[in-house]
Amino acid sequence: MSPPAPPLPSDGSGGNGESDDAGSVEVVLTLPGDLRGAFKDPFGPVFTDAGALLDALEEPGPLVAVGDVVTYHLVEAGRRPDVAVLDGYTERTPVAEEIEAGTNTDAYDRHLGIENPAATLTTGILDALADALAGTGAGGSNGADEGIGSGDDAQRAETTVIDVDGEEDLVTVPAIAAAPEGASVVYGQPGEGMVRVPVEKETRKRARELLERMGGDHERAYELLGIEADREGPGP
Repeated sequence: MSPPAPPLPSDGSGGNGESDDAGSVEVVLTLPGDLRGAFKDPFGPVFTDAGALLDALEEPGPLVAVGDVVTYHLVEAGRRPDVAVLDGYTERTPVAEEIEAGTNTDAYDRHLGIENPAATLTTGILDALADALAGTGAGGSNGADEGIGSGDDAQRAETTVIDVDGEEDLVTVPAIAAAPEGASVVYGQPGEGMVRVPVEKETRKRARELLERMGGDHERAYELLGIEADREGPGP
């Protein structure tokens, strides 16, 4: 996850579920300036080798990758993420052609195109993330409890790439909050490597705390993600 982008201009959405100036994007949450420092500390262990990261996976749950470079390295190491969130940039610089080609987006079952301005989480990205997580097929009672699918839907297993027009930097936080127990979320830590976050009670709690500190309509965000607003996170 590259460094959080500057706040939206003052004439943009206030982050209360209102549309932006163009009227086409519903912004649900925004990143306040005083919260940027909270993203400097990694959520989990940092790896410089994708193979070692994959070897460290303790659970067979879904793998969610946020970022083009992270996705590229995981694919190169032999594991295509179940959910990949891409925006074509790394630290606000367009990714190299090798990285773009290496993410191999044609191999995914589903492609979702979403607009998400910098320093925001929109209706589109939160809804797409919940849909993609449901598609991983992490079912049983766990999937039903967490609002990520039940019955026949919980048994299907599809890979999804979410192609973001804008920035995907903040998607790591709702991904940790909404992913099923046993999943792993991987994102890039600038200048350090790849961070692997095991989705468990403590990491969900930290993600929920960050979501609560963002400005905007938190209940709407939880509704879109399929998690309950009065809980610390999806139950096991």
